[in-house]
Amino acid sequence: MTTLKTPILMLILSAVSAVLQTLIVSFIAYKITGNFDLAVCLLSFFISFIVSFFIIYYLFNQVVFRKIDKLYLLIKEQQPKEIPNTEFQLDEVDSIDRLEEEIKKLTQERNKEADQNRNLDSYRKEFLGNVSHELKTPIFNIQGYVSTLIDGGINDPAINIEYLKRADKSVDRMIQIIDDLETISQLEVGTLELELETYDIAQQIKDILEALEFQANKKSIKLQLAKKYDKSILVKADKFRIRQVLVNLITNSIKYGRETGRTTVALNLFNEQVIIEIKDNGIGIAAKHLPRLFERFYRVDKGRSREQGGTGLGLAIVKHIIEAHGETIDVESSINKGTTIAFTLKRST
Repeated sequence: MTTLKTPILMLILSAVSAVLQTLIVSFIAYKITGNFDLAVCLLSFFISFIVSFFIIYYLFNQVVFRKIDKLYLLIKEQQPKEIPNTEFQLDEVDSIDRLEEEIKKLTQERNKEADQNRNLDSYRKEFLGNVSHELKTPIFNIQGYVSTLIDGGINDPAINIEYLKRADKSVDRMIQIIDDLETISQLEVGTLELELETYDIAQQIKDILEALEFQANKKSIKLQLAKKYDKSILVKADKFRIRQVLVNLITNSIKYGRETGRTTVALNLFNEQVIIEIKDNGIGIAAKHLPRLFERFYRVDKGRSREQGGTGLGLAIVKHIIEAHGETIDVESSINKGTTIAFTLKRST
């Protein structure tokens, strides 16, 4: 909406100036003639008002408004996606109001950026602390095993081979953490290129369920498809990376599932997408943990999670892989009722 603050201000200043000039002219005329002429006063006021208005308008336009427009353009450079700038005219938006609005927007954006920077700084500190903690455990383990062997344990057949195996296992864990961190970094900066291909996602899921059946049998958990899916369901995606996603999600459902429980994988077609759902009836996740579930090293139950193994980076990698495909992933869960994680892939023909 067009505002009238500046034109009204000009009119007021012009009127005040005209009144003062009229009073001066009337006073001089009265001194000369000794009479007060109303017509002369009105004519003087009208002429003074017109002249004053144009002088004030010129000064505002040449001095004030031009400086305001320069400031406005400088602010607009910080907001390249805003509406195009136009030169000031009386029938357009008031320059002062426009500048005030842009300054408010810029202030809000800077405050928002400051909040984001504070959050990022907090996240960075937390992330570094988590990395340090995750690496410290296997390093201390290796140090303990090696020190024991150096102190004479190497000659004790009862522990030498066992300690070497444990040290080797800790080395493998460190390598896994580093590999996962490298994968996440590549996904975040876009240097990890996806090898897209068209393939049958239903068959891939069947193969993965068969491969994980032995692990599931240890907890008497039943892995199943929601349907037989006799027909091929084709998607266009990176087959290796999507396998990584599916293995991680199904393995998690086994790790945190109930004894004699079940994990069901369902495929649904929706427009140009395929929706993959992994559902279990396990212990579930409290609502307060869901927003942070895909953060690096975030663990719902730190003690139990580490006992189950893994680096704490699996779900973060899953999210990055799905987002690298331009798709979305979501999770729903309730305590003691189970968890459902669903993600989409581009459907192919």
